[in-house]
Amino acid sequence: MTALLSEAGYRSDEPLAVGLQRRGVPPSSLVRGLTATGEPVTATTLAYAASLSKQMTAACAALLAQQGALDVESPLSYWLPQLPAWAGTVRLRHLIHHTAGLPADHKIDAIISGDPDRTSSGIIRALTQFPALDYPPGTAHVYSNAGYVCLAAAVERAADLPLPDFARRHLFVPLAMPDTRYWAGPDPAPPGAAPLARPHPAPLSSGDGGVWTTLNDLLCWGQALNADELGISAFLQTPGHLDDGTPLDYAWGIGVRSHGGYRVYRHGGGWTGLRALHARVPELDLSLAVIAINDHTERRVPVINGLLDEVTDSACRPW
Repeated sequence: MTALLSEAGYRSDEPLAVGLQRRGVPPSSLVRGLTATGEPVTATTLAYAASLSKQMTAACAALLAQQGALDVESPLSYWLPQLPAWAGTVRLRHLIHHTAGLPADHKIDAIISGDPDRTSSGIIRALTQFPALDYPPGTAHVYSNAGYVCLAAAVERAADLPLPDFARRHLFVPLAMPDTRYWAGPDPAPPGAAPLARPHPAPLSSGDGGVWTTLNDLLCWGQALNADELGISAFLQTPGHLDDGTPLDYAWGIGVRSHGGYRVYRHGGGWTGLRALHARVPELDLSLAVIAINDHTERRVPVINGLLDEVTDSACRPW
């Protein structure tokens, strides 16, 4: 890990945590540096997960879908009737796989620029101001943070619980992830968390982001999904498709890739002063993660790729 971090350009004093774990074996991790408050980074340092939250939001949706409480073919208008008429053409599965055609994130950000906290309610209010979608639902794959904010709202209404409460009861407590939680404020970060670089606190929207977690908990999360401890891994690992059947390399809040002949599920997270990346290889019972607390680059990618090189076969083989 030390060599890979050096090759990627990380200095020895930069605050970060990187680790990997196989089932039945204690995690191997390398942690170093100090947070903005001068605390040493550890494997239990609470950090913003950014878009890594999407797979947890998708897991909540999958649990409700499995219970019959949330139909992914239902229209968005059923769950958010305050949205314009176009919401009747958007299905929840479109949100899950980023094919809904919602207005681009930069257009929404322009409307909510006066909201420094970037809340879920602010994003949904901004969506009510758009008379049309950017493209017909199901015809293109375009990454959308707003789509996962809407998905989270549907989860809350189907569960009749706030997303933080539902996730705690059905994800984080059962999987023994004691430090992980959704955080919607009003403070910019949970107590004891590593703060992000000023003047850019983490947004308070939930669904697209909102989760604060640790290296240890992320490795635990990956192991639990590999072992299907929630009974929904088949949901989460199923890639989506356009309405014409064109396959996508994006499943439920997570990308589907291959490395060394193995199928890999991975997703990144980024915000000003934060970069994270999580990957897992179910066939090898492997989970990997990087959390770089004061990073504005993509150096996390070669680190994860290098770790995958170390633990997968050098020659590709069929899945």
